[in-house]
Amino acid sequence: MRSQQLEERRSKRYDALLAAGVELLGSPDGPAVNVRAVCRTAGLTERYFYESFSDRDTFVRAVYAWVGARAQKALLDAVMQANTAEDTIAAPVRAFVELIIDEPKTGRVLLIAPLAEPALSRRGLDLLPGFVELVHAQLPDSTDRQLIAVGTVGALTALFIGYLDGTVTVTREALVAHCIRLISEASVRG
Repeated sequence: MRSQQLEERRSKRYDALLAAGVELLGSPDGPAVNVRAVCRTAGLTERYFYESFSDRDTFVRAVYAWVGARAQKALLDAVMQANTAEDTIAAPVRAFVELIIDEPKTGRVLLIAPLAEPALSRRGLDLLPGFVELVHAQLPDSTDRQLIAVGTVGALTALFIGYLDGTVTVTREALVAHCIRLISEASVRG
């Protein structure tokens, strides 16, 4: 019983640290992550930080992996729950928007932090194949299927980054409609 309580508290501290990482990595002013800031944001001492992470870079990569896993799960769940062909395109777009746009700090961690945070320099590329595969699965079989999937994910990524950083200034609804149209058109071309 006691070891279960200890593990539960440790798990809560770990989750608090990850949440603090999203807060700091996803800051509109850019990532500002150091061990003290993480601990202050999480309301924990450095002892608890080092209980879970060996150093700052390991922590940053763990936060990014956690956000990436959340994004992939949201997309997969949306595809699995889709009832129509149209819904297999619209549902993942809406799920991604809910995660990335409605939680802009999460969006900035996933899409912008790898551009600014040296500890994540390759991480965005590591997640890319999973997102490409989701689009790839929606496309009809053709010789250009892979190219269309990669190009579509690249276009979507640029749109979401632009929306998050303020260079794409459209309504949320317009963004969703455009992303759905982009994937729909890719599936026709595929």
